[in-house]
Amino acid sequence: MVNPQMANAYKNQQAMTSSPEQLTLLLYNGALRFLTESILAMEQGDISKSHNANMRVQDIVREFIRTLDMKYELSKNWAQLYEYTEYCLIQGNIKKDVTQLQQAKSMLEEMRDAWVEAMKQTHVARAAGK
Repeated sequence: MVNPQMANAYKNQQAMTSSPEQLTLLLYNGALRFLTESILAMEQGDISKSHNANMRVQDIVREFIRTLDMKYELSKNWAQLYEYTEYCLIQGNIKKDVTQLQQAKSMLEEMRDAWVEAMKQTHVARAAGK
């Protein structure tokens, strides 16, 4: 069994040594982990646990919005996706609606997968440039 303190130390070390691209991926994965926790807790009737996990996801989504460089059209499109995701999170939390949370999860999974693909393409392009 893994010691929780050791696991936290590992996560902190991972965050401190990751590139900005890897940090973004860690945030996506964290958001999805918390959102899964929120959904499961809601399905089990643990509204407090669901709420707390949901708030952590909302914090991550808001951080994604804050870090967008809005001089690019693509960033404006991503901002709309994040805002809709945040809307689903809020509605799911207020109405105790798992469907809304699952919609937010689906959106975040698609954005995370697009991010992973962009990371791969960037890596290939950098390797080809050498």
